[in-house]
Order: sequence, then C-alpha cells, then structure tokens
Amino acid sequence: MPLVRKVLGLLPEPVRFLVRKHRELIRFAVVGGTTFVIDNGVWYALKLTFLQDKVVTAKAIAVLVAVISSYVLSREWSFHTRGGRERHHEAALFFLVSGVGIGVNLLPLYVSRHVFDLHSEVADFVTGSVIGMLLATGFKFWAMRKFVFPQADARPSVRPLHVVAEQREVA
Repeated sequence: MPLVRKVLGLLPEPVRFLVRKHRELIRFAVVGGTTFVIDNGVWYALKLTFLQDKVVTAKAIAVLVAVISSYVLSREWSFHTRGGRERHHEAALFFLVSGVGIGVNLLPLYVSRHVFDLHSEVADFVTGSVIGMLLATGFKFWAMRKFVFPQADARPSVRPLHVVAEQREVA
C-alpha cells in the first residue's frame, strides 16, 4: 500500500479526489481487466485446440472460468468493504448476476456467428471480447452494487485510503 499512496501523492488534488471517490469503480475495472485476460486466454486456448468447431462453447467455458476468478477478486478486493448478506447468499447472487452477465456477454458473439454468419477472428474478437464484455461489465457493476454487495461499509476496511502530501524540508 505505501507504493500506491506515494503514487497518489504525486497526482494533482482534483485527480486524487476522483480516484478516492471512484476507488470501487477503479478496482472493479482492474478486476475486469484481469478477468478479461483470463477469459481470452482460456477462450483462445480452447478454440484453437479442443473446441475449434464450437467457438461459442469455448467462449462460455472461458467466461465461466473468468467469473469464478471475478467472484474471489470482487469480494476480497473490489467490494471488500461492502456486504450485507451471508456469504452463501452473496455467492449465490453473485453467480446468478454473473450468469445473466454471461448471457449478455455471449449474445453479440452468437448474433455475429449465427445471425450474420460472420466467421472471422476480427468479428469474433470485436463481438465476443469487446462488445460483449463492455455490455456485461456495465450490467455487472450496477447489479453487484445493487443486489450482491448492497451495503456500503458493511465489512471493516483494512485501512481507509488517505493521501497525505509528503512534507519536504526547506533548506
């Protein structure tokens, strides 16, 4: 944490204010970026090997692996101070919301492949990894805060983030 505090201390005050204000959203975005890499790594590994003819199935498996990773990272880092539910209830809601998110994520790829009959790597990437991911991410951030982790400050924070400018000695 000291490195993060030092970096934040270098930012101008308006930017520090925005980072502090939107800390949860930034953490959610970092988790999303991490699960994006997991999702695409698994997807391409499957679609280029075992599931060459079943691209949508490969994507569904990849998204499922990413969702499991996302639960752990979201609960323990992105929304670490939020809660309000028993852990099993929270997990069930997380996976329900994520299931809907998987559907939202797969829909553009499905439409591209099976409605527009597009079978190119570019179309797969744009619809499966960009459009689908963006739509699912927006939906999931809203739903996580609304249903899964509804109460802010329900769990004690490890330590609140307060950036203090370094004091410099004047010669």
